[in-house]
Amino acid sequence: MDNFIKIMEAGGIVSVPLLIASIAGLALIAERLFFWFRVNRRQGRMVREVLQLYRQDPDLAIKKAQMNADLPLARIFLEALELDDPNPEEFRLALESAAQAEIPLLKRFNVVFDTIINLSPLLGLLGTILGLMESFASLRLGDVGGSNATGVTGGITEALVSTVMGLVVAIFIQVFANTFRSFYMRQIALIQEVGGQLELLYRHRYERDRGEQKYAPTR
Repeated sequence: MDNFIKIMEAGGIVSVPLLIASIAGLALIAERLFFWFRVNRRQGRMVREVLQLYRQDPDLAIKKAQMNADLPLARIFLEALELDDPNPEEFRLALESAAQAEIPLLKRFNVVFDTIINLSPLLGLLGTILGLMESFASLRLGDVGGSNATGVTGGITEALVSTVMGLVVAIFIQVFANTFRSFYMRQIALIQEVGGQLELLYRHRYERDRGEQKYAPTR
């Protein structure tokens, strides 16, 4: 704890906003980790079961999706499956609109992460400039022996520590932000894939019930 206080003091005034940014970033990272852990752990199995049940009995598929309504794909499925006898075009539009509605949740806090990543190095640079200004202010040209050594070394320390703090915060947040973006891209691809599979299953059932030409079954 004493070392932490010393580091904060050495970083100067910019260490306070950098500390706030790091705490906020850690809290948001924890929320996103919990969200993506839950989604990645349960959603794949849920999708397989819903598609399998839909081939047998759409009502069972709806019940299965309702049991997992905290997952994005389950909510997307329900928007279409709970429609009252839609035609294939209405079913597709329901899937697409529901998918669009889930995007903000999947991209949640991306703007905040980007803001922290961009501002942290700038705050570190500001601390560097302030530290160097303090060092120069402590120097007396032509009187090296009379210079304020404490002020010079303190200013240099502030310049170095603030720079390091800004870079550490930015790099740490960047690693997790990139990880969450990769999860988001994979999720979008999965939504498109399984949404298309469900739409084909519905078209097959819709036209079979009306005695029309059958579509090729999905895999």
